[in-house]
Amino acid sequence: MMRYVSARLRQHRLVALLTIATSLTLLLTHQAVPVAQSRAAARQVPTFAVDPFWPKPLPNRWIIGAVAGVAVDARDHVWIVQRPSTLQPNETRAIWKAAPPVLEFDTDGTLLASWGGPGAGYEWPQLEHGIYIDGDNVWLGAGGDTDSHILKFTRQGRFLLQIGHQGKGQGSNDTENLGAPANFTVDRAANEIYVADGYVNHRVIVFDATTGAYKRHWGAYGNRPDDGWFTRQGEKLPGPFSGAVQNEARPSQYDPNGPPAPQFRIVHAVRISNDGLVYVCDRTNDRLQVFRKDGTFVREQVLAKDTFGSGSVWDVGFSTDPQQQFLYINDGTNQLIYVLDRQTLQVVSTFGGHGHWAGQFYGAHNLAVNSKGDLFITESYEGKRVQKFRYTGLGAASVSP
Repeated sequence: MMRYVSARLRQHRLVALLTIATSLTLLLTHQAVPVAQSRAAARQVPTFAVDPFWPKPLPNRWIIGAVAGVAVDARDHVWIVQRPSTLQPNETRAIWKAAPPVLEFDTDGTLLASWGGPGAGYEWPQLEHGIYIDGDNVWLGAGGDTDSHILKFTRQGRFLLQIGHQGKGQGSNDTENLGAPANFTVDRAANEIYVADGYVNHRVIVFDATTGAYKRHWGAYGNRPDDGWFTRQGEKLPGPFSGAVQNEARPSQYDPNGPPAPQFRIVHAVRISNDGLVYVCDRTNDRLQVFRKDGTFVREQVLAKDTFGSGSVWDVGFSTDPQQQFLYINDGTNQLIYVLDRQTLQVVSTFGGHGHWAGQFYGAHNLAVNSKGDLFITESYEGKRVQKFRYTGLGAASVSP
């Protein structure tokens, strides 16, 4: 009888211990999940709301084609460069007609000025691509097959300088001409212009912003670019706007699971942060590379690495806090905007999506940030517009559909 009682007591004690252990596990689990979630939710990131009424309708029954560049000047005026040649016949055969290539808007979205096109003393681009405002100067890029130059005008459209000459490009180590340059930025302290060069060439090149004199250039990882690498790989990159796109019919050898490419493919944008780092969008390698101003490689980040076609890293901008804690990158293939922590280069939020409604994209091509932190994002292909995303402060991260 005593053995039976002792056994029963041991059994009850075991059950009690198991019950306590289970309760503690459940308690810790229920406490741990909210703590982890609260830590994730505690990270505040920039948030935005689309402004469907910006910009205002254009005068003169003007319409715009693919918008291939956007910039914000010191007055917070927004400038775009668009491609009249991309308007379809059914868009212009009625009462509507193409607007001039260069358009300036005030903060409310009212058109202030317009100009551009062929003129004396310079070679207008075969295909407009990229715009940058440097004080009272306006820089324009040229992204066509034969374009090998960039142009500098006053804000009223008076020609000042041409660097390079159409049809004269000799490859990625040519110091006089370019290769379908996509975009640029100016380091005003050094009076230097950094050019994302480009669709045909595979480099960043730096010139004196006043004289156009060559300063330096570099390729991926800060190395001397080697155009022969593509030939040795058996790779033929599609020319800009030829109708072919990367990897959809295997015209290139981009491999998301292979070793990183030692060369840039399409150098689509270059920007300089307040602390002097140079950010380069290697669009069809799906990566952002970071350098010092002398071309020394610092680090890189791959985004949406399984993106073929036209790639995932099209342009980059900075948040307006003094430390520029966040980066904004537009992906014109997946039609998303990525918000990155600038220190870690990790994506902390996304927004956008494919479509033609307000806040969606079809060919999210370039972006610019004004002094209030608002984003202006252009669309190429058949998107053919610029949208404003009003900065709404720091808040919870979002995930696009």
